[in-house]
Amino acid sequence: MPVLTSDRMEEYKEFLQSHPKGHFLQSPEWAKVKSDWKNEVVISLDENGKIKGSMSLLIRDIMGVASMMYSPRGPVCDIHDKETFKELVEEAKKVGKKHHAFVFVVDPDVPSDDEEFKSIAKEIGFRIKEDAKDFAQMIQPRYVFRLNVKNKTEEELLASFHEKWRYNIRLASRKGVTVVEGGRDDLKKFHDLMLTTGVRDNFLIRPLEYFEKMYDSLAPDYMKVLIAMYNNEPIAAVIPIIYGNKVWYLYGASSNEHRNVMPNYLLQWEQIKLALEHHADIYDFRGVSGHVDESHPQYGIYKFKKGFNGDFVEFVGELSIVMNPFMNFIYNTFGKKLRAFMIRRNKKKEDKLFESQNNAN
Repeated sequence: MPVLTSDRMEEYKEFLQSHPKGHFLQSPEWAKVKSDWKNEVVISLDENGKIKGSMSLLIRDIMGVASMMYSPRGPVCDIHDKETFKELVEEAKKVGKKHHAFVFVVDPDVPSDDEEFKSIAKEIGFRIKEDAKDFAQMIQPRYVFRLNVKNKTEEELLASFHEKWRYNIRLASRKGVTVVEGGRDDLKKFHDLMLTTGVRDNFLIRPLEYFEKMYDSLAPDYMKVLIAMYNNEPIAAVIPIIYGNKVWYLYGASSNEHRNVMPNYLLQWEQIKLALEHHADIYDFRGVSGHVDESHPQYGIYKFKKGFNGDFVEFVGELSIVMNPFMNFIYNTFGKKLRAFMIRRNKKKEDKLFESQNNAN
């Protein structure tokens, strides 16, 4: 039974939640968020018929004639078990063939210095993309900060932060910043802050409907909306994801006003406390640039997350198997350029929307 069937869905969920490589991006709930992609899950069974490995596959139609297949943070298995990994890949190839996939991409939760895994992956047929450093070059972030919170107390963690970071957390509280948990109706406040952040930091944001879809698929068990309030106004907000043994800081946004009361520091601390509350092992700050020099435009994100004293983790990067070289060439030559054009066009629309909202206010 290499493809997951509905009668094993609960077993699959339990497997993901309990496995150290389990990830929310591999979950059935995330597949609902990505419902514009087709989804199939391939599994590997042990000698007792229990799931020992899995890969959730997202399949997207490209140009109406082929598709790309992607397993975000897959596989979920013992990453050094070549037999299981190979079995999952072979079953994934069958799924890809059915959907006319021209390429199969994974970006596993594996450190870049794991030479044993890289050797296995290359033997199976993957090419490893190891030169990406900027966010735009990656589907999922290759570089993250992760804080080990297993069996830690609030006092121990707070004491481990950089002195200035501890000061800013306490300053926010002294200045009257409070953090409240929002509901679905509060997503509009979050999205308004995201729009402000996107214009300020020059990146494209997703529409409000996307976050509503996330909420409907993941909340309240796996997703929270935390809002920093100051003088009864929302000035910053975050979306953490809780899944298995980890909590991820997935999205963050802030106003251009009242940044001096340090709401972003307090929001990080509240998410770390959320990880403790859920007995997580790891709090994941998510992506930073691989460029760590102060002159780089993304250095500020790196510096902010570094101050919480997490571990700087570099993942192995994207692994790919080309299944149709001609279509892969066409996509890389023309498809990516079209996508970049669409992103620039949507960014202009976003800037105009922000301007019109400001004028209305």
